Amino acid sequence: MVVLTGAGVSVASGLRPYRGPGGLWTEQPELAARMTAGAAPDDLWRLFGPLRGELARAEPNAAHRALAALEARVPLTVITQNIDGLHQRAGSQSVVELHGALGRSRCVACDRVTEDLVPHATAPLCECGGALRPDVVLFEEPLPVDAEYAAKRALRDCDLFLAIGTSGTVSPASNFVRSAAYEGAHTVYINLTPMEPPNPAFRQTVLGRAEEVLPALLGVE
Repeated sequence: MVVLTGAGVSVASGLRPYRGPGGLWTEQPELAARMTAGAAPDDLWRLFGPLRGELARAEPNAAHRALAALEARVPLTVITQNIDGLHQRAGSQSVVELHGALGRSRCVACDRVTEDLVPHATAPLCECGGALRPDVVLFEEPLPVDAEYAAKRALRDCDLFLAIGTSGTVSPASNFVRSAAYEGAHTVYINLTPMEPPNPAFRQTVLGRAEEVLPALLGVE
């Protein structure tokens, strides 16, 4: 079983989505343009620093807990577009972070990665003297090689594929359903609103809030 999760999974934890009603980019479209490869570390901290403050107050919700409980019963890989780390905090073990993690910082000079939840206003310095930036994937940056490999490996063995709380439009994650369908998996799209335009690779659509739909659909608490 492979589950792809997006920002909609964490809304009940108090974290805003990026797209759709109330989304960060919906209300402030200039933010997306500033989260692009080549952005200065100081500029990135002005964007992501406040988000770290929100992350410090967030807790896993029923959707995160349902997936963690299911993983204890069946082989399951969570491939997440989220950078909040809430799946791991809920107890999920097999998590592929496609877009990195906001709770880590990475040096632009030596590439050293450290756990870091401080909401920096400007770029701190690494031990090597280089500037630190949030360890997240920006627009026009490649995915981490290990994460992309782990996602493709999981999809090769997939029998059931769920996409939850995601618009289904961000590549390459938007192509995962086709890979799963090619392997013969049953594919289900779960979101608050339907996908526009619909993706024919999804065989079933379930509309509703992730924290309500998942526990009932998966039969776990």
